[in-house]
This record gives sequence, C-alpha cells and structure tokens, in this order.
Amino acid sequence: MRFKRVIRRWMVNGLGVVLVLLLILELTMAIVVQSYYYQQVQNNLYTRAKSLCDIVETYINRGDFQFRDGVHSFVEEFPEKEMMELQFISASGKILASSTGFIPETDSLTDFQQAIQSHFLGGETRAAWVGKNATGEKVSAVTVLVFENDATLCGAVRCVTAMETVDQQIVLLISVLILFGIAVLFFVVLSSSYFISTILKPLMEIGNTAKKIAQGDYSCRIEKQFDDEIGELCDTVNDMAEEISAAGRLQNEFIRSVSHELRTPLTAIKGWSDTLREDGLDDKELAAKGLEIISGETDRLSHMVEELLDFSRIQQAVKVATFEKLDVFAEVEETAFLFKDRAHREGLELQCVCQEELPPIRGDKARLKQVFSNILDNAIKYSREYGFIRVEAACVNDTVQIVFSDNGIGISAAALPNVKNKFYRANNQKPGSGIGLAVADEIIQAHGGSLELESAENKGTVVTVTLPITKGEES
Repeated sequence: MRFKRVIRRWMVNGLGVVLVLLLILELTMAIVVQSYYYQQVQNNLYTRAKSLCDIVETYINRGDFQFRDGVHSFVEEFPEKEMMELQFISASGKILASSTGFIPETDSLTDFQQAIQSHFLGGETRAAWVGKNATGEKVSAVTVLVFENDATLCGAVRCVTAMETVDQQIVLLISVLILFGIAVLFFVVLSSSYFISTILKPLMEIGNTAKKIAQGDYSCRIEKQFDDEIGELCDTVNDMAEEISAAGRLQNEFIRSVSHELRTPLTAIKGWSDTLREDGLDDKELAAKGLEIISGETDRLSHMVEELLDFSRIQQAVKVATFEKLDVFAEVEETAFLFKDRAHREGLELQCVCQEELPPIRGDKARLKQVFSNILDNAIKYSREYGFIRVEAACVNDTVQIVFSDNGIGISAAALPNVKNKFYRANNQKPGSGIGLAVADEIIQAHGGSLELESAENKGTVVTVTLPITKGEES
C-alpha cells in the first residue's frame, strides 16, 4: 500500500507505453501482411492475364481468328480453372466467354472500366479490383486490354480468383502476430514486476531503517544486496547512521567531560567561599589566597562558557564579522604576549619570530585572536615541563603562513584525523571541551584560509595557519 502510487505510475508510464507500441506494431503488421498477400495475388493474376493477352494479340495480328469468335477455345482449354476464372470481355463491356462454363450477367466489371478509363487518359492498359461478385463472394480481379495492331481495342482478358483462402491465411498470420504480442507483453509484465520488486523491497527496507534511526535506534543497518544506485543509497544510510551514532557518542562524552570540567572549578569556588565566610576573612593571607583561587576558577569557568557559546554562534559570528586590513603578525605577537606569563609558570619557553615584514591581510581581528589563543592554549596544555613553543610567520606565495610548533606529548596517528571534529578529545586526561580546534578551523575557513595539523606521539605538534594576502584595494 505504501508504494501503490509507484506501481500505478509504472503501470501508466511503463506498461501503458509498451501496450500502445505493441498495438501500433500489430496494426501496422496486419496492414503490411494484407497488402503483401493481396499484391502477390494481383501480380499472379496479372502475369497470367498478360501472357494470354500477348498470345491473343499475336493470333489477331496474324489474322488467324477474330477476337469475338476465337476466345471460346481459350477458355475451354484453360488449364488453371481450379485456381482462377478466365474471362474474355468485348470492347463494349460484355463478357463473351468464361472458364466456368457460364457467363455471369450481373458480375461487377469495375476493373475493366478502370482499365478503359486509364487507357483513354494515356495511362496503363490494365487495372485491378478487389470486391464481391454477383454471388457475394469476395474476389480479386485483374483486367488487361487487348488491341489489334496496338491501336484498335478488341476487348480484354480478365482473370478472377476467390480471396477466401488468402483471407484465412492472413487471419492466421495476424493471429500468430497477436499471440506473439501477448507473449511479449506477458514477458514485459513479468520482467518488470521482478525489476520493480527488486527496487521497492530495498526502498521499503531503507524507509523502515530510516524510521528506526529517526526514533533513536542508531545500531540499525541495511543489508546491501545490489551494487548499483540502490546499493549506494543503502551505503549512504548506513554511513549516516554510523555518523549519527559516532556524533551521539561524542556528544555524550562531551557532556560528561564538560560536566566534570564545570564541577571542578565550581567545587573549588564553593569550598573557598564557605571557608572565607566562616573564618577566613580575619586571616588576610588565607583570604587573599582564597580570593585568588576563586578569581582563577571564575576565569576558567568564563573561558569554558565562552568557548561553548562560540561553538553555537560561530556561523552567525562569521556572518557579522568585521573584516579589515590588518597586520596579522602584530595580532599573533599580541596574543603570544598574553600567554607568556602562563607559559613561564608552566616551565615553558614561548618564542615568536618573524623573519620579514609581512604583507597585510583582510580579516576579523577578534576572531583571528580567538584562533591563535585556542592553538596556544592547546600547545601549553599538552606540553611537558621545560618544553618550548615556537611561533613563526612568513610569506609563502600569495599567502601568509603562521606556524605553531611544540615538543609536547603530541597526537597519536589514530586520533590526528579527528582532532578538528566537534566534541572530539584526543586526550581525556587533560581539561577541555573538545571544540576549540573545531571553532578555529571554521573561523579560518571563513577567512578563505586553511588550518593543518602535523603531529607525532611524544615528539610534538605543528599547526599551520594559512591566510590569503590582500592585493591592492581588494575588499
């Protein structure tokens, strides 16, 4: 019932067209067969009548007999009486003799009259006719005019044969053609039904699977049976289910991770707030330490919330971003300066180097700083004590490349392709939401650039940001 419209459309557009074509073909074949058989009969009659006409004209021209008196011997000795009737007709249109032994008085002589008319108009001296004779029998007749010395009309030779046997053969052949057409139609219906079933059944399965996936059953998969477009659709649905399942797992992991990350600073803030409220305000040193911890944990929470908000509003933010001509290395240096104290506290060396003056680019200053901050934050977070972080900028062809390198713990080969995916975290031992690089990648793409990562476990990571250079007054 779900695919009733599809089957109906196939019946109208597919089977209907085949049926119409078969009917046209059958009708055409019937006309061709009838024309062919009738033409063959008339050719045979003409051949016989013409040969007799030539003999008669030869006798008349030699003076051996008169046409009116000598034709009786021809009809009496005619050897093909069983196959056709031989008639001799006078110039006035009267039947003089017939091989049947009697002369029909009411027989139609349409072909004789047509031959006379054609002769006087300068055309053929013969004519053919198919119709019913005086007894109502369907016959075919051919008339050939007889002339004396090719000038004087003496009469005509007429051959007539019954068409009943020919019509029976035509009906038999047309019946065979109709049966063949029915067989073809049956084969088309059978093969098409099988073909339709091989399409509808997988479509029904795909629909049911998609419905289950929509209801939350991400483990449901479709068995691929054919290596064609239907098979590709099955693969697509299965891949979609796998992606949704993976996204669901990442989202759940993200929620657990964020919950943990939020709980830690909140616990610290709550604990020190209670401590200060009870008896910590009298101890100036303890109060200062508590307030410092509360301030730091508040900044940490603020950073996490801002990161989450950035992820949800990144598209809108890019749309309303303010693009202006700027010195990108100045923004890199300023961002690196903000991270120097933190890097120093972690026992890291942070260097920022530019070998040459860089051409300007067009970009959103705030968004690019956000990208640089995310990269430097990750570099510090995943570095080891007494490690280094180096930022280098250079002009490469028509782009500016900023390379962030470190000798930290690195990223495994299995995790590297996924680090720019939303909610993905390569290392659950470190704090973070797993969306920093996803946000950074989208911002750089919105600037027409690229963000690429290279890393080896326990050796370090290299992040390369490539941005197009502004040419002339390009906006």
